[in-house]
Amino acid sequence: MIDLQDKDYCPAMKEISEYVRNSVFTQFCTEIRDIYKCSEKTEYSSCSWKKGWNIKFRKAGKTLCTIYPEENYFTVMIVVGTKEKTRVEAILPECTAELSEIYHQTPEANGQRWLLIDLEDKDRLYEDVFRLIKIRRNPQAPA
Repeated sequence: MIDLQDKDYCPAMKEISEYVRNSVFTQFCTEIRDIYKCSEKTEYSSCSWKKGWNIKFRKAGKTLCTIYPEENYFTVMIVVGTKEKTRVEAILPECTAELSEIYHQTPEANGQRWLLIDLEDKDRLYEDVFRLIKIRRNPQAPA
């Protein structure tokens, strides 16, 4: 088993997938790659929220989302900035109550909300996360 706190060893995606032990993780990463034609970068973070290895998906110089692997699930962080705020708030009534609650309970700082969404199933919340990523990618396009 890999140690996600060991900053001297960068785990491969296969090792991270084995650590998570949830097929939804692999499906999520595959879908992001396929939809946005982007690649992931495994990075070590010393941030106060979650120290350790994470995976960033970037497109055109913009981070679409960051994944924090956990055992049996993973957390997706999506930043909702001033460009995305109006669009995200417009779709919230159509989203799961869980996502709406996460959004409203996440404090806004410097015009941004850093949403932390735990995923373990391919359900409506999973679909909502992809709606947010779509807005993050193109704030003017329909979600």
